[in-house]
Amino acid sequence: MVIRRLAAAIALAALALPALVRADEAFQLVSVEQVEKMLGARDLKIYDVNVDELWEKNHLPGAIHVGARDLASILPSDKATRLVFYCSGPK
Repeated sequence: MVIRRLAAAIALAALALPALVRADEAFQLVSVEQVEKMLGARDLKIYDVNVDELWEKNHLPGAIHVGARDLASILPSDKATRLVFYCSGPK
């Protein structure tokens, strides 16, 4: 599966919980396995913050490429949506 091939490249995945959670609890690191289980969920958006070359080679199914776009312009309006951000990390 695509996620298994990307496991070594994923350095960070932050899951934003619904807005009702206290600010100090709003983010958590999640494992590749947890992201794999969440794929396809209607209340989830996945964002790839890798450079264009890495995005083109490997990205998770359904991921949105952030690229040079303003993040605020591509975030969902539903504040209860869970968000996952990932990148390959420093080399």
